[in-house]
Amino acid sequence: MRKKSVQGMLAFSQRTQSLKKELGVFDLTMLGIGAIIGTGIFVLTGTGALIAGPGLMLSFVIGALACGFAALCYAEFASMLPVSGSTYTYAYATLGELIAWIIGWDLVLEYLLASSAVSVGWSGYFQNLLAGFGLTLPDALSAAYGARPGKATFFNLPAFAIAIGVTALLAFGIKESKRFNNVVVVIKVAVVLLFIALGVWHVKPANWHPVLPYGMTGVFHGAAIVFFSFLGFDAVTCAAEEVKNPERDIPRGVILSLSICSVLYVVVSAIMTGIVHFSGYAGVDHPVSKALEVAGLDWVAGVVNIGAIMGMTTVILVMTYGQTRIAFAMSRDGLLPKVFSEVNPKYQTPYKATWLIGAAIAALAGFVPLGTLAELVNIGTLAAFSLIAIAVIVLRKQQPDLPRKFHCPAVPWIPGLAVVFCVFLMGQLGALTWLCFVAWLLIGLVVYFGYSRKRAVLANEAA
Repeated sequence: MRKKSVQGMLAFSQRTQSLKKELGVFDLTMLGIGAIIGTGIFVLTGTGALIAGPGLMLSFVIGALACGFAALCYAEFASMLPVSGSTYTYAYATLGELIAWIIGWDLVLEYLLASSAVSVGWSGYFQNLLAGFGLTLPDALSAAYGARPGKATFFNLPAFAIAIGVTALLAFGIKESKRFNNVVVVIKVAVVLLFIALGVWHVKPANWHPVLPYGMTGVFHGAAIVFFSFLGFDAVTCAAEEVKNPERDIPRGVILSLSICSVLYVVVSAIMTGIVHFSGYAGVDHPVSKALEVAGLDWVAGVVNIGAIMGMTTVILVMTYGQTRIAFAMSRDGLLPKVFSEVNPKYQTPYKATWLIGAAIAALAGFVPLGTLAELVNIGTLAAFSLIAIAVIVLRKQQPDLPRKFHCPAVPWIPGLAVVFCVFLMGQLGALTWLCFVAWLLIGLVVYFGYSRKRAVLANEAA
């Protein structure tokens, strides 16, 4: 239960190898939107509509509230501890090394599987786009083994390729990654706004009845599923050591990106379920373009498909980025091998860690089906959000005089609501997901007590 002092963490990050400071408020907001708008709006809106019906709008509001309360907690820590590692780093200063390890281990699960899952989703849209030009891949290279019943699939080549491409972009510098992300985010937000501007004229209010076909049970279940759509705002805090003015800019980036995306999700889900009855999304993996096709706007549907491909590219980029920075922070603390915290002198990035993690993401994307990848992402993230909300309350009581350039309002009530919402959504997930999550935590404890505990920097300093 040993803890790192806030002052010591800041001093340590300043005297060790530093990452290149390139990011401002606009870049962080674009980074957050780049991570959030992707699979959630282009794929999960259809899945959520089948579960919640038109009540999907309310599901998104509940998911946004859960993330919003957690985001305020993130913002306070980010203004106080502008170092890499996100929730892992914050927990190390408040709840102790073991809890920090558990959160870091959860984040490995979140980012690794989320990046792989979105790569597989990207592959589906990309192959659909190719089919529009009369081009198809051999079955063996179109999906993971067993992903398509009745077809002899073996390896998902497009998913593997996009994961490797994103890894290369991240390895060669944050400036290049920032520019690419900013351009693509502007394009995909424009695509979403185009859908709203044209789709709203084709809404039939009769499709919204009944609003809650499965009652509030369906709404809550839908919220637990579409929570995946909001993942990514926390990746903004992973960039702390590459931000020019982190104490001011990170809280703004977190709150702005989450607010913009929440509004877009609610509006898009309202228009989608207004154009097509929610039952019409069964078996559809491109719900936004499906709504446009039903509205007779085929040319816009083609534009949306391209926007979806670009949108999911930035999700993969930001999720992979977040994973490398979490590993960087844990390695610098001695909890992971030193290779993960080595900074390339030319590119000023954790070059080796980026390629190691990118290779793992690409392998999972190439060989593992989407359903298997996505199963554990939400529960690990909800657990991490709950713990960081508790950490805000703990640190306020332990060290009330620490300088905080952003204060989470109404402590302990806002952090308490974050815990309530996150634990409630965790309860909506299935027993198999819980079983796998517990197994992952047990593996993490074995690694911690077998390797990390004795090699931690704090353990060596104590010795």
